[in-house]
Amino acid sequence: MTGRLRTNWQRLNGAARIAGVDLARGLAIIGMFAAHLLDTGDGFVWTDPGSWTAVVDGRSSILFAMLAGVSIGLVTGGRTPLAGPQMAVARGRVAIRAAVLLVLGILLILTGVPVFVILPAYAILFLIALPFTGLPARTILWVAVVLALIMPFLQPLLDQLPIWQMPFGPELDAFIGWHYPFTIWIVFVLAGLGIARAGVTRTSIQVRMLFAGAVLAAVGYGLALLPEAGPDPYWRSVWSVEPHSAGLFEVLGSGGFVLATLAVCLLLCRLSVLKAITLPLRAAGAMPLTAYTAQIVVWAIVAGIALGDTQDLGGFRELEPFWPMTIATLIGCTAWALFIGRGLLEWLLDRAAKAVVASQPRR
Repeated sequence: MTGRLRTNWQRLNGAARIAGVDLARGLAIIGMFAAHLLDTGDGFVWTDPGSWTAVVDGRSSILFAMLAGVSIGLVTGGRTPLAGPQMAVARGRVAIRAAVLLVLGILLILTGVPVFVILPAYAILFLIALPFTGLPARTILWVAVVLALIMPFLQPLLDQLPIWQMPFGPELDAFIGWHYPFTIWIVFVLAGLGIARAGVTRTSIQVRMLFAGAVLAAVGYGLALLPEAGPDPYWRSVWSVEPHSAGLFEVLGSGGFVLATLAVCLLLCRLSVLKAITLPLRAAGAMPLTAYTAQIVVWAIVAGIALGDTQDLGGFRELEPFWPMTIATLIGCTAWALFIGRGLLEWLLDRAAKAVVASQPRR
């Protein structure tokens, strides 16, 4: 057991693991818990500390999307994209992971738990990102910038397509995770992919991320303070800063906020004492799929037993589940990471991808 504990400690804290990325994932997980389980009121207001819990709305899922891009970038070569057969294997495995995530997401939707499951959107975003994995950082980041400025003007039109009013519209919405529309969320994935290509572990890149994120957040949230666009619903949607609105100000403001958050996590984890203090969050961040799935499964079980209805959001929140589930997640993930190792679903996902897409034999 001592040998296994030592090995797992090294896996979680060694140089091969980017502690700041794990910390950011851990924060995203707890943020998703809060968005699901707490009543965050009427929105986040800087000058009202009582509203600060609303910071998790929308931003947690955007952080997840950006971190997905970072992960794709790392498994496809990091600063230098893989080439030839190696890239083909990496892309194939990402595609298999996407397929598994789609199936798992549908299963979680079928539990009836009243949350917008992000996994189907994740699966589609993985596939859309694949063609960009062979590009350099500068190109990927410029594509992200262009899409960030264009897609908020098109998104209201996409949301009004007749297909959403058809009998199967709600099912299609859930199946493709349209609450996190890939037409907008790909901006955050590509931003993460570009960061990985630029060198997410480099101090200079982390400082630039912090500066760029702060500027984008100031611009997006600052412009949102201007008088409203008027009664036209199209322009109100385009200029919206509300969570999950896909408005331009949300893309800039929340995207910048998330970029700065990731930068802060990376910089903080350069300090050994803070790296040690954040171990439980990093352990949860090392197994985000397991933690996210466990939350929904436990929710479905408890709500089914206590309320007789997994869809009763108000009734479940009245049970005040946030802190028990959060603390149990942090303790459980830490114990699992130290005494067992890799997260259960992460291990299964990796084994499935490697079983379907074999490595290229070395010459």
